[in-house]
Amino acid sequence: MRTLLVALSCAFYSFVAAAATPDAALRAPIHQFIDSFNNGDSEKAAAAYAASGVQIIDEVPPYLWQGTDAFSSWANDLARDAAKNGITNPWVTLGDTVRQEIDGDNAYVIVEAVYSFKLKGAAMREAARMTFALRKQDDAWRIAGWTWTGPAPQPAQ
Repeated sequence: MRTLLVALSCAFYSFVAAAATPDAALRAPIHQFIDSFNNGDSEKAAAAYAASGVQIIDEVPPYLWQGTDAFSSWANDLARDAAKNGITNPWVTLGDTVRQEIDGDNAYVIVEAVYSFKLKGAAMREAARMTFALRKQDDAWRIAGWTWTGPAPQPAQ
């Protein structure tokens, strides 16, 4: 009985460890989007998105973007909001994968993230989570939608 319990425990923990291990293929389009965003390459960032259009929910007005031009509309609104509010030096740092689920050609990924920027010259920081829905297209994962979820930014320490 003891051997059976040890074997079942090992199997369970192996399953949990495997489920928590981030899939590099799933993170690839997420990193492509964020890294390109950080480097000001909107064309490369847009290439990480599904061709069929996406949905974006973010903390800047109008808060929701949908369709094939969602990424460019979001980027334009983000730039307009930054100019209006004196936001400069935007930078997103991705952290650990909190959760991932894959079902055929669909995936769900939650990633820790930190948005750093300057607000009228003052360094600000916003810890959050990004939740992504991904679709497999032409044997590659593409972003079908994402949300930014977190508290209001705070002065950086």
